[in-house]
Amino acid sequence: MTIDAVALHRSRPPGGPKPNLAWSAFKTLRDRPFSMAVWAIFLLALAMLVPALLQWAIFDATWSAENRQGCDPDGACWAFVISRLPQFAFGFFPSQERWRAAVALLAPIIALGLALGPAFRWRTPIVVFVLATYPVFSTLILHGELLGLTLVPTTQWGGMTMTVYVGTVAFVSAFPIGFLLALARMSRLPALYVLATVFIEVWRGLPLIAVLFIAVVMVPLILPPGTEFPRLALALIGISLYTSSYLAEVFRGGLQSIGKGQGEAAAALGFTFWNAQAYILIPQAIRAVLPGILNTVVALFKDTTYVLVVGLFDFLNIVTAAIADPQWLGLATEGYVFVGLVYWSFCFFLTRVGDSLERRLGEGQSRAAGV
Repeated sequence: MTIDAVALHRSRPPGGPKPNLAWSAFKTLRDRPFSMAVWAIFLLALAMLVPALLQWAIFDATWSAENRQGCDPDGACWAFVISRLPQFAFGFFPSQERWRAAVALLAPIIALGLALGPAFRWRTPIVVFVLATYPVFSTLILHGELLGLTLVPTTQWGGMTMTVYVGTVAFVSAFPIGFLLALARMSRLPALYVLATVFIEVWRGLPLIAVLFIAVVMVPLILPPGTEFPRLALALIGISLYTSSYLAEVFRGGLQSIGKGQGEAAAALGFTFWNAQAYILIPQAIRAVLPGILNTVVALFKDTTYVLVVGLFDFLNIVTAAIADPQWLGLATEGYVFVGLVYWSFCFFLTRVGDSLERRLGEGQSRAAGV
């Protein structure tokens, strides 16, 4: 809405005619020829691309077929995606045990959905409990042996289940490590400060691919003979430490934004160091750097695709492997379009959750300030 439209809206009497927003927008563009030219080019491109895209993706698309020969060559072959959906979702999990993979896949999504939905009394404790216990709970239910279920080795895990599992476990594990590193880097003890600084700078200076290679290829070489760890466990350790180094700097920025007077006031009231951190400083730091935390979460979710370089079949890798099936050759476009839509949907969902949390925290802060 332009300034003129705002002034008209404020000056018109109650019950009077509403301002013409379309005419106001046109007047704004008329006074800015460059903006009008950009919008004209954008709308022209949409007019040229959207009909062809809809024709390929929907009207001429094939939704049911046994193989590539049964698809219309002029349209998208979504039959390939539909026929492979169970594999894309659960990897090579045995079909009779896929309910376990479904639980591990849906638990964090449902928890975040509760955080995004309407408020109720126990919402925050439930969301925190599900996310905090997810690494142990999901590992037990996917592996199965300790719960008396059929053993499913990590080599059979994959698909979107693997992507959500790696992203959630890495973030939940990195969160407390990042806070401890941030506190250590702000410590007045030289030993803690130096160790935390070296750790953060070394891990942040390495690309994630190098971290994964070090974790999966080099670490086993220094272990005692006969000691073996699953590739997934080694990759999770590497990704968690890598993520914690970024979160540490995010948290340090939040802690530095809080005045020293609050810590001194807490000490004067008898709070111990850890009580002051838990009840006063850390909640304010999280509120201040919530956008930075969300940015790290979204980046981590997308970076989980790097596990393919160490032979783990995450969502992207399993779709790539399915494209090479002789019965469905030539469908790379459909496969990668589907991957892009799924990743975009997850990232958009995460950003909506973050925006919702920001609004609620902002409302709570406004009420506390008496606004």
